[in-house]
Amino acid sequence: MDYLNALLAGYFFGSLPFAYWFGLLQGKNLLAEGSGNVGALNAMRVLGAVPGLMVLVLDVVKGLMAVAMGEFLGKSLEAGLLAGAAAVWGHCFSAWLLGRGGKGLAPAVGVLLAVKPLMLLSCAVLIALTYLLSRSLYRSIALAALCFPVIAASVGQAAPYIWFGLGVGIPIALRHLPEWNRRSLPNPRK
Repeated sequence: MDYLNALLAGYFFGSLPFAYWFGLLQGKNLLAEGSGNVGALNAMRVLGAVPGLMVLVLDVVKGLMAVAMGEFLGKSLEAGLLAGAAAVWGHCFSAWLLGRGGKGLAPAVGVLLAVKPLMLLSCAVLIALTYLLSRSLYRSIALAALCFPVIAASVGQAAPYIWFGLGVGIPIALRHLPEWNRRSLPNPRK
């Protein structure tokens, strides 16, 4: 039951669509404006730098909070890992937005900062290296997300961290793979 509570709390925190709500405050629908993505980058483009940075900070914090709440409810590191992975799923596939959401990077940063910052550094290095080879940010992020279970297993206890790596990597890869052939960031829709 503790793990279920951790999972639900993590998904709840992750599913909070701060970018969408900031857009509503300004009378804009981020699902229909800019790139159509409900994340910090689109919020920055459509709403401006200050709201975009606020969304970025809130999205990172919700990843941190999900891990902390998961560890508190489940009384174990594994419950925190589960809640962190659920937060990324919640951000990518928010119940508030009927399954739509962001690409998962900002809450994943928060989750990785809470769990093991070394994993965040490893992912950043992998993204940079693959970007140098592919010159595509979307490919770099998708490849790093697909490699994340290996990265996670290399810094933690094998089984829980592999599952954590899959839980964090799969939704990010699913949100970035459709953009595989795109070389640059999307131009906002007019």
